[in-house]
Amino acid sequence: MIPFYDGRRVLADRRDELLGAVARVIDSGVLILGPEVEAFEAEFAARVGTREGVGVASGTDALLLALRALDVGPGDEVITVSNAGVPTIAAIRLVGAVPRFVDVDSDRLLLEPTGLEAALNERTRAVIPVHLYGQAVDLDPVLAFARAHDLRVIEDCAQALGARPGGRQVGGRGDAGCFSFYPTKNLGGLGDAGFVATDDAAVAERVRALRMYGFDAARRARIEGLNSRLDEVQAAVLRVRLPHLEAELEERRALAQRYREGLQGTPHRTLSGTGDDAHAHHLMVVLSPDRERSRAALDAAAIGSAVHYPVPVHRMEAYAFLGLAEGTLPATEQACRSVLSLPLHPGLEPADIDRVIDVLNGAFA
Repeated sequence: MIPFYDGRRVLADRRDELLGAVARVIDSGVLILGPEVEAFEAEFAARVGTREGVGVASGTDALLLALRALDVGPGDEVITVSNAGVPTIAAIRLVGAVPRFVDVDSDRLLLEPTGLEAALNERTRAVIPVHLYGQAVDLDPVLAFARAHDLRVIEDCAQALGARPGGRQVGGRGDAGCFSFYPTKNLGGLGDAGFVATDDAAVAERVRALRMYGFDAARRARIEGLNSRLDEVQAAVLRVRLPHLEAELEERRALAQRYREGLQGTPHRTLSGTGDDAHAHHLMVVLSPDRERSRAALDAAAIGSAVHYPVPVHRMEAYAFLGLAEGTLPATEQACRSVLSLPLHPGLEPADIDRVIDVLNGAFA
């Protein structure tokens, strides 16, 4: 069997280090917002290249708190995409704002900057470009648009840790960059965790207050907040994994390149522009001419697969109130009908990739 993701393979070489980190936290007696969190915040902010960083409970909370810290709230609109799953939209709705969708390009399935102007209105407050599948959105036109219209930019980097377009890690160019450390991410914990990176000290200070009920130093709530703290165990685990990130990224790049070479000229099209540092290879996504046929062949061969994501958010029942009919976002909808995610994570062998390629090619022979 080739699983879509196997955390045991990913963590096998770090087992002793991870157990030691957890023991260190237990022995310290500090379980919440202690030295492990402080150290990880400094280390990860340095990795992103920002002056400030705040650990929170999840990637969704990172988006929520960043929006709150940047004064996005009820009645505001936030421009983003509909093909990246629910978390981004959930955060927008949790602050009382409304998503305003733009279509994606057909080559990489990322936010199409040429659609921003048409989505703009007097209620627009922010843009959330989603760096999807490990790919980096071209931020230059997004940032230029935001500056021209006095909008905030929050980078959703949940799937893109390690992407470095122009040599700079995503997450450091907008007003805030939001990361997820869900176990399957390029840097994963042993549970949920998230991070807000920013160069703005005032934004970081506000996120720190918001994650802890809005408290000031005297533990008086100066603003309305919530409980969204990164705990010491997760911080310690992430500190163990962070130094190994570059080696794991190289492993992902090599496996992804093997997929691209093996699928070249076949019915399964890989996304364009995936061979440089601008891609973190979080997921190996291909476009299938018949996704159900592809998945059936993989299932029969005991090979795991997934779909990120089968239904665009604007066509989900929970968001029917937006009133967006089928055909509103044609490139987005076509992408959701054909995307297929193949196994890609540290611990996979080249022979595993070759087996997946053979099965896919055989399905359409």
